[in-house]
Amino acid sequence: MNIQKAKIEDHICLTEITKKSKAYWGYSEEQIEKWTNSLTITEEYIKQNPVFNLIDENQIIGYYSYLTLEKNQVKLDNLFILPEYIGKGFGSFLMNDFLKKMRNEKTSKIILDSEPNAEPFYKKIGFIKIGEFETSIKNRFMPIMEMNL
Repeated sequence: MNIQKAKIEDHICLTEITKKSKAYWGYSEEQIEKWTNSLTITEEYIKQNPVFNLIDENQIIGYYSYLTLEKNQVKLDNLFILPEYIGKGFGSFLMNDFLKKMRNEKTSKIILDSEPNAEPFYKKIGFIKIGEFETSIKNRFMPIMEMNL
């Protein structure tokens, strides 16, 4: 198992991982379809942002990506894993790699918008909830979380 920088041609695979991972939380196919634009990883996105794949036995099973907001502050934009790997430590493996990179880059603050079901995962790692916003689904709120390094 290792982590490698994503290639432009990985965009289709990463989009599939994103959609499957999101569906893991019980969202309908119709809802996933409504979110297609926000769940799609494009070639351009990979060209413009740091994206790293989790590889197991020559298969991409997950990935993360981030955006630089300002000096020393980043936003974890995506962290997704295929459903059959959720709950088995792979998310923590990805997150540890991300946090190590951020410390090496002298990042002082990380923010993210969490899938509501993933909030406990981020809290366990040390993120704190600083706010929330309502999503396109009525009465569904996305936690806004941050971690100071």
